[in-house]
Amino acid sequence: MCREGVVRAICVAGIAMLAAFAAGCSKKPPQELGSVGAEGPVTPGSARDFAVSVGDKVYFEVDSASLTPQAQTTLQGQARWLARYPNYTVTIEGHADERGTREYNIALGAKRATAVKNYLAGLGVPSVRVRTISYGKERPVAMCADISCWSQNRRAVTALGRQAGS
Repeated sequence: MCREGVVRAICVAGIAMLAAFAAGCSKKPPQELGSVGAEGPVTPGSARDFAVSVGDKVYFEVDSASLTPQAQTTLQGQARWLARYPNYTVTIEGHADERGTREYNIALGAKRATAVKNYLAGLGVPSVRVRTISYGKERPVAMCADISCWSQNRRAVTALGRQAGS
């Protein structure tokens, strides 16, 4: 009886050490991932290039569709990128935080998307390449009843579409 208990304890300890060893070996340290990250290198002219190089989101203040100076800087970069890659169409997705009615937030998201479209048009992006849609509060990226979440959800996202001629 005693011998079986010792053998069982040794087996359990061995399994625990093996599991700890396997867990320690299962992840590469961050420095081994390289500068391109887990998703691989950024291909020029790709959707990932757009998001990484210039940014695909701009943020808004509470109850506002006015572009902040930071948003304008991001959109200027988007306009330069879109001029370099003229075959892309884009959809500007307007979003709002969870406060307010569904109808109010759909309208606010539409105003935000339109503000982005108009700014890009003013920078030379042809309006035929840009469409808008509002999701209001229906597609939050952060969910909590706190300013940290609400500020992330007050946004417009520039989503690359099909390449013309493709």
